[in-house]
Formats: sequence, structure tokens, C-alpha cells
Amino acid sequence: QVQLVESGGGLVQAGGSLRLSCTASGRTFTKNTLGWFRQAPGKEREFVATISWNYGSTIYADSVKGRFTISRDIAKNTLYLQMNTLKPEDTAVYYCAASAMYLRRRLRDYDYWGQGTQVTVSS
Repeated sequence: QVQLVESGGGLVQAGGSLRLSCTASGRTFTKNTLGWFRQAPGKEREFVATISWNYGSTIYADSVKGRFTISRDIAKNTLYLQMNTLKPEDTAVYYCAASAMYLRRRLRDYDYWGQGTQVTVSS
């Protein structure tokens, strides 16, 4: 089975930066694509960004484009999300997820999920 563990969340002021990490273990074929999702209180979980593990191709949600950067370190088996110019509306629990498909943005296309890490941006 695949295990995903997020870290790096915390409390920051608006305009600040934060970097999230997600360490993966298990079968490589189960993480052809890695993604970040987030869920704010009272809202549905939404897509943030995705990256092809092998090729490095990326897709971003319009709400974070130009501010967030998704990347991965293959040697460390780790996924990252660099978040800059944070806004209060970025406050949410952030989840990393793995998919056997190529560059997906729908929750139903992801098979494995981490436990989430809290990001809080104060105004």
C-alpha cells in the first residue's frame, strides 16, 4: 500500500510564505501523478496543483497560479508545494494525493491520500 505524510503547515501572516512537504512510500506505479488539494471549513475539497512524477509537467488552479509552485525530489521521494504571497482565503487543510493517471485534477482520479496539514493565513 501507498503511504503519504504531509508536513510544513502552520500559521503565517498575509503576504508570507510557507513550504509544504509530502513524503511518499510504497509502489512507484501508484504515484504516476502527485497532487495537492485543500479543504477550507464548510467547503468541499478543491484542486490546487498536480505534477507528473516522471516528466515534471504541472497544472495549477487559477486561484494559486503565479503564487504557488509544485515540485518533487525523486531521490527523496518527496512532493513539495511552495506557497508565496499567501492570502487569508488560502487557509485550509492541505492534502497530498497520488494517482495512477496522468495529470488529473479531479478528486475521484486519486487513489491515495495523506492525513492533511493545516495552513492558516491571518489578515
